[in-house]
Amino acid sequence: MAQPKAQSIWRSYRFSVILLLSIIIGSLLGLALGKKATVLQPFGDIFLNLMFTIVVPLVLVTVTSAVASIANLRRLGKIIGTMLVIFIITGLIAAIITTIVVVIYPPAKGVKLDLPKAEQIQPLKTADQIVKAFTVNDFQALLSRRSMMPLIIFSILLGLSISLLKEKAEPLVKILNILSEAMVKMISIIMYYAPIGLGAYFAALVGDFGPQLLGAYGRAMLVYYPLSVLYFFIAFAIYAYFASGREGPKKFFKAIFEPAITALATQSSLATLPVNLKAARRLGIPKDIREIVLPVGATMHMDGSCISAILKISFLFGIFGMPFTGAGTFITAFFVAVLSGVVMSGVPGGGLIGEMLIVSLYGFPPEAFPIIAMIGYLVDPPATMVNATGDTVAAMMVTRLIEGKDWMKKKFVEEEA
Repeated sequence: MAQPKAQSIWRSYRFSVILLLSIIIGSLLGLALGKKATVLQPFGDIFLNLMFTIVVPLVLVTVTSAVASIANLRRLGKIIGTMLVIFIITGLIAAIITTIVVVIYPPAKGVKLDLPKAEQIQPLKTADQIVKAFTVNDFQALLSRRSMMPLIIFSILLGLSISLLKEKAEPLVKILNILSEAMVKMISIIMYYAPIGLGAYFAALVGDFGPQLLGAYGRAMLVYYPLSVLYFFIAFAIYAYFASGREGPKKFFKAIFEPAITALATQSSLATLPVNLKAARRLGIPKDIREIVLPVGATMHMDGSCISAILKISFLFGIFGMPFTGAGTFITAFFVAVLSGVVMSGVPGGGLIGEMLIVSLYGFPPEAFPIIAMIGYLVDPPATMVNATGDTVAAMMVTRLIEGKDWMKKKFVEEEA
């Protein structure tokens, strides 16, 4: 019996192991070749371009199909409402954990920079940005990955309209479901190239930027990297346990390493979305839940960004000699973190806007902006890993609250087939 079990484990993890080995080999090449490794960048760009190309039709078809297939519109409202509550709660938990860590181990301790005093900075004018986050003024503008939130909203409205047609729309719903399956199959085909693409991409990344990680930001990275890994394994295990008991963490980690490695290498939640949808299907998450929660989560559920927001705030406090203490300071930091990780992440340029919000809200001089922008860049790989994989465990929790604690036994994916 031992041999079949070993073969089963290998079948479950072999592609993840191959991806991981390709990234390790690519990283070693990057360290060995240095800047010369950038010649491999085009091979990585091919993979990224393939993933980004499929994202728009994938979101349009899957979200429209999921909403159109929901006969009970109350269920749709329940899914979206439950999803938003979970996004905010998990973001707040990430922010609170990070605050405890940076208070114990200040990331900017001993760092002294000769910077000007705080100046009067104009408040952020985010109204236009928020409008652009949720709407576009031309249908053509929807067909771009830069307009993901407008595309998701359009897809939900289109799916809702089709659902309201009831029996008349049944042939169209069947076509959408077939197209959704075709998109999943296309992802499987593209992923055959992933080991080459991700290995090359990581080689170029390490060769070009690796030495910078040993600079002045090393202490901050010593906070973020271990914390993000611990959050991934501990917090997600707890969330998965809440979602489906003892089987939850086991099945979650069995399915999630492929999306985690893809997110770590590509540094893009959108590029990871196709692989995430595949993992969610393996976990048995119902079609309507996974095809609503994951696309929305890819643009507005960022636990990793909540962690980095607290890190950036505490880093600036340390640099400017300000004590990062007090209930008012912490509450404001939690608000900014959740705003950056859940709301601003859906806004075009949301990462930069979140950083500007930090600088403006606390009255730091403009020179503080590039300081935390650099932190944002350095933490991007593990942050994206936490962001992307957090969407899948969030979908599990949404399923738990809507379908009950025994949802894994209901075989939703088999019913789809």
